[in-house]
Amino acid sequence: MGKISYYTEEGLNRLKAELVDLKTKGRAAIARQIAEARDKGDLSENAEYDAAKDAQGLHELKISKLEEVLSNARILDESTIDTSQVSVLSKVKIKNKKNGAEMTYMLVSEEEADLKSGRISVGSPIGKGLLGKRIGETAEIKVPAGVLEFEVIDIAR
Repeated sequence: MGKISYYTEEGLNRLKAELVDLKTKGRAAIARQIAEARDKGDLSENAEYDAAKDAQGLHELKISKLEEVLSNARILDESTIDTSQVSVLSKVKIKNKKNGAEMTYMLVSEEEADLKSGRISVGSPIGKGLLGKRIGETAEIKVPAGVLEFEVIDIAR
């Protein structure tokens, strides 16, 4: 059994759409590649056929992994999020104590993480360090560049 991951409704729908796409368009494209390679003659010396079969195996593995993720996925009701402390799907405004820079991040599952849109994984060093913190508390987070100190300024949902 895999570990349970929590998603926003939008994130879960995106994963479901990706799975449907892989099962329909993706499988059809690979079947075409295999058919084209098979039409080129002797399969024992056909590198294109071997490559297409390998691609098919990798594609099916990706489908299998995505199905496993979806079977362990749960939608987290954002209205039930406790904003007194940092948790999954919290929007956290933090201040770097060293340089005074302020940032706002939303803590999400690893699959939904996207730094450009301000979404960081709860499994990342910063995400782990912020979990459970309350407004006014300082999180000392060990990152590859050293230890960073962030003050939690605000928590929202």
